Amino acid sequence: MRTRISGGVPVTGSPPDILPDLRSGTLGALTRAQLVGLCDVSGLSPADTETYAHTLVEALGPAAERSLALPPPTRTFLSDDHTPVEYSLSFSPGRAPALRVLVEPGCGADTRAENGRIGLDVVRAMGRRWDFSTERLDEIEDLFFPDRPKGPLALWIALELLPGGVPKVKVYLNPAASGAKRSAKTVRKALRRLGHKKAYAALPKADGHPFLALDLGHWETPRVKVYTRHLDLSATEAGNLSRTGSGPGPAEIQEFFRAAAATDDLDRRPGLSCHSFTERETGRPSGFTLHIPVRDYARDDKEVLDRAVDILRSHGMDPAPLVRSLPALTTRRPKDGVGLIAYLALVHQQGHPPRVTAYLSSEAYAVRPPTKLRHRSAAEV
Repeated sequence: MRTRISGGVPVTGSPPDILPDLRSGTLGALTRAQLVGLCDVSGLSPADTETYAHTLVEALGPAAERSLALPPPTRTFLSDDHTPVEYSLSFSPGRAPALRVLVEPGCGADTRAENGRIGLDVVRAMGRRWDFSTERLDEIEDLFFPDRPKGPLALWIALELLPGGVPKVKVYLNPAASGAKRSAKTVRKALRRLGHKKAYAALPKADGHPFLALDLGHWETPRVKVYTRHLDLSATEAGNLSRTGSGPGPAEIQEFFRAAAATDDLDRRPGLSCHSFTERETGRPSGFTLHIPVRDYARDDKEVLDRAVDILRSHGMDPAPLVRSLPALTTRRPKDGVGLIAYLALVHQQGHPPRVTAYLSSEAYAVRPPTKLRHRSAAEV
């Protein structure tokens, strides 16, 4: 055992030496090992860890047995290197971070339609296993799964890994399934069918709708979440995106934007906002999230990690689990690539304190090299 310092946070332990060997193995073996390491970071029990690792490999289907010496099973939109798995840690003050894993069950399919059918089969099998209804998904299935679907994805499943071995389940759907020009119409129809007839009018002006997400299963207050894309987003514009009427104000959102991006404008990869809806009368959203694609606004992951540590500390959150999570994913040094931390997000849900979420890449197939970027100083921003 040894003590390392990363992002100003002391971390006791050694990188998992098993990972280099697994990178010559299969997709399932690598992602399973990564998830086991992250479960340890988040404090899940060995029994829960085994349950969730098995669930991930099972959800990948035949792709889990695919050699990492081969190209990715598909050019998935889920990650930059086309790994069909992404992890995230969601931080709240005074609590261990919540671990989530996002997976594309149909990643090995030959067509987008088959990809969607596999995804639907997997989420319904999860419903039978964990005794939850997929009725809300059934109500809008035809909108997102046409005979000849278009767009960058069919269905992703997100699992929030809770103690006890039963996760919270969320599905991500593609509003562009019937064409990008019909995305807004698809979102409006879906919201209306789900009882949120006034919700679409509450959304901010945007440059597209990349995802619609549904909470399924054992959520205290199930949400419908609408994601919006914002090209050339500035900190000032980001500060005015929230439509919740509560939670972080413009100044706090702008501060997060600048701390995460180290710039005042997102002129490369666009920013994302998300509004979640729970009550159906007023149309007012109950939650807001701002997602900053930090990998496109940093030289390397060491820089991103340092920013994330500062952000977590400023919000009264312990950054040590995030620092410990990176060796669970890779043996490379943070300064030797960029993209291991893909997004940082500021999250508000009505009735809860603000959260900060870090989205973590598997990098099963490729490591993006460090980028030469000029960043403006705090005085310039």
